[in-house]
Amino acid sequence: MEIKETLLDSVRSRPRFKIYSNLSREKYTQLLKDFLTEKNHSYTGNINSETALIRVKNNNTQFWKPCLALRTETEGNKTVLRGVFGPTSAVWTFFMFLYFILAICWMVCITLWYVEKQIKSSDFPWALTGSFIVLFLLAITYAASQVGKIRAKSEMQKLRDFAEESLRTFEKNQAAGFSEVSDEAS
Repeated sequence: MEIKETLLDSVRSRPRFKIYSNLSREKYTQLLKDFLTEKNHSYTGNINSETALIRVKNNNTQFWKPCLALRTETEGNKTVLRGVFGPTSAVWTFFMFLYFILAICWMVCITLWYVEKQIKSSDFPWALTGSFIVLFLLAITYAASQVGKIRAKSEMQKLRDFAEESLRTFEKNQAAGFSEVSDEAS
């Protein structure tokens, strides 16, 4: 098992990682389902043939409830497990919507201010003030996302450990002859 993580991964709002394995995608999917059932007291999730979405169970629900999206791909003769940490898709979409709307509002305000200055008009005296307000709202949105990310760091580490532990368990089972036994039983 080989794990790759770069400095950029720790800076991103949705950190990523890659794990290379000798397991086939189908075996990994089945073993991941079994592993999730075994760890059911701590984790919950949905698993299908190409993707899995894993969450940590807890009583403290926050707006930035992290989840781990796993995608299995084949590169050459190895299986690549790509993991992406982040909030639920609803929260992620909401934050992207806020960034998009606020960025457009800022561009409109700053353009109105610039055009007003170029034509020496005073039709939009609020444009410069509006652009600073929108920048402040963007900063608040970014700060809220970072606070959520920091508060969810321990759960994100648990999810990372889940991904690594699941592959280590699978590779140990495969080395011990588990894959031959499961092939003969089917």
